Amino acid sequence: MPAELLSQIPQLIVSGVMVGMIYALLGLGLVVTYTTTRIVNVAIGEFAMIATLTAASLAGAGIPLPLAVVAGLMTGTLVGWGVYETAMRPLLARQAPVLSLLILSIAVHLILKGSGLIVWGTEAYKLPAFSEGPPLVVGSAVLTRQGVWIIAAGIALMVALWLGFTRTLRGKALVASAVNPVGARLMGIRVLAMGRQAFVLSALLASAAGILIAPQTLADYDMGLMLGLKGFVGAVLGGFRHYPWVVAGCMALGIAESLVAGLLPSGYRDAIAFLLLIAVLVARAVPVLRHGVLAAEEAAQE
Repeated sequence: MPAELLSQIPQLIVSGVMVGMIYALLGLGLVVTYTTTRIVNVAIGEFAMIATLTAASLAGAGIPLPLAVVAGLMTGTLVGWGVYETAMRPLLARQAPVLSLLILSIAVHLILKGSGLIVWGTEAYKLPAFSEGPPLVVGSAVLTRQGVWIIAAGIALMVALWLGFTRTLRGKALVASAVNPVGARLMGIRVLAMGRQAFVLSALLASAAGILIAPQTLADYDMGLMLGLKGFVGAVLGGFRHYPWVVAGCMALGIAESLVAGLLPSGYRDAIAFLLLIAVLVARAVPVLRHGVLAAEEAAQE
């Protein structure tokens, strides 16, 4: 490998960590929702889109940036709460099959995306950086001030999640509902209420992810789909259940994307995520298929 490309690797890794932190917030939101309610929240990217465009619109209208960010976070979180109460909870109360919940989640994604197009149009919006100043030098790499915000806020949110799940009664009840819903009901935990809490938490994480990354890119009505897909791929790489592994999977995806974009043609950046997803799914399916073939052969011999 040429020395010039080797010298770029530290910078690409730093950029990958920053992007991976965004994917980790979305992946954690997906896993929180799935483990508690069995819903793969396809609309999680739209929560990020609505929060980000709300914050960008308010900041563009002259509202102070901190207030615009808080308003965006509140808007995205309220949308998540409204989606659960109006769409998801009735089906969960009827113990609808997982496929029905997935179809409804896709419908919510399309509705929210269409609503974003109606409200904000096709125009791209820019959210100002949280702080001004020269970038920080990390070894031979450079990290923007917004990148510092992304990494610091991501770590702070993950620590807050860990403390909430391990130190608070509501957090322990949410974990119990995810691990054993039937046992949680027998212990008096309202599982449907925990589902609401999971959706609100998921929407908050997605909103934070969208607002944090917006100063680095442009925000538009179509940004949610790719964000949600990348968070999903990272969560699958991490097993889609255990939070530390989900974070590791999302970080690995972010670093892999950054390295591919820097060392190969940029068109491969998005492809690497789906190639990794296919590889993981095939690797997990092979033992199941082998077991099924062996069982079929044993049955035929009998």
